[in-house]
Amino acid sequence: MTENQIISPANTRPKIKHDWYQTEAQVVITVLIKNAPKDKVKVHYGERSLSLSSVIPDSDSEYSLELDLAHEIVPCMCAHVVTPSKIEVKLRKKEGLRWTQLDGDRKEDSVKAIPQAVIDASGPKQPPKLFKKDWDKIEQDIKKMEEEEKPEGDAALNALFQKIYGEGSDEVRRAMNKSFVESGGTVLSTNWNQVGQDKVEMKPPDGVEFKKWE
Repeated sequence: MTENQIISPANTRPKIKHDWYQTEAQVVITVLIKNAPKDKVKVHYGERSLSLSSVIPDSDSEYSLELDLAHEIVPCMCAHVVTPSKIEVKLRKKEGLRWTQLDGDRKEDSVKAIPQAVIDASGPKQPPKLFKKDWDKIEQDIKKMEEEEKPEGDAALNALFQKIYGEGSDEVRRAMNKSFVESGGTVLSTNWNQVGQDKVEMKPPDGVEFKKWE
């Protein structure tokens, strides 16, 4: 290695995908960032622009999306939602146009929506159509990601108890209900032969003393 050589660190910034689809009234942009902190997601709407930034969990990086939109929107009627699997931005169209692209050439301003009176005079009404960009595949990918999100800690334990209760026999359910109620929520048993014979005593956690209010 010569003195003039410089070693650049590998680019470890995660690759974040985004896509969009539209209805007659809205353009919906989906950014696939999992577990984005809500208080760290910033979105700014302009009449012809969108700016979105978010901290990427488990990373020192920040995601940024800057768009010059193909058509005008109504900023005060736009909103975003942060879920465990994505950030969804809903843009309200100013005109009922079909967007052929999300951002780009502003010469498309000359393209106007067909007046409703002309549509009514041309023949019978047709049901509105939704214009999609491979959204079925995107929706399947998001659903798969959500299914792969495994709960941890108390959430995982509660999910397990719900599964046992839902798939268990009548005796299992009776045992779980009786043990939980009689023990004040400190015991949860599935063995009816054991808990059905006598009252289930309270068993507080180690280091905790139960005192009955009088």
